[in-house]
Amino acid sequence: MKPERLQGDKDAAHWDAVDEARELLHEEAFHEALVELRRVLEADATNPYAFHFLGVALYEVGELAPARDAYRAALRLAPEYLGARVALAHVLRMLGDAREAVKEGLAALSQAPGDSDALHAVGLAYLARDDHKAARRYLEAFLEARPEFEAAVEVRAILERMNEEGN
Repeated sequence: MKPERLQGDKDAAHWDAVDEARELLHEEAFHEALVELRRVLEADATNPYAFHFLGVALYEVGELAPARDAYRAALRLAPEYLGARVALAHVLRMLGDAREAVKEGLAALSQAPGDSDALHAVGLAYLARDDHKAARRYLEAFLEARPEFEAAVEVRAILERMNEEGN
């Protein structure tokens, strides 16, 4: 998922403040990014990007519960932050809370109808709930949205497996 920008002058300052951390994440220097993001948050605890990218870094080092908390903090500061909401849906699913993952994914879709990343999150969350009918509907919609190649291959494999299992 490509990072998105919010709106406003304060937002521009927040975005600029995480520039170094975004570069570290891009370079897959996740532990260094964690240090940088914590520094940014010490200077300004109202930066939703810092919390979002903290969630990304924590996810990448396998700290799912703290990643969930970081995404929730980003959403408390910027409820319209679609990327944080979609990421939260994925992390909730991975933590075994498929019900809340569906809820967050559907909230993302209500905010951005047809968004491929939100469709993907909702489809996988329904799959985690063993609601194969709903999972299929959202995953097929995801494929219709022409996602990136790797994600499309993954989803096609899931749908094929569902077909083989009669779901």
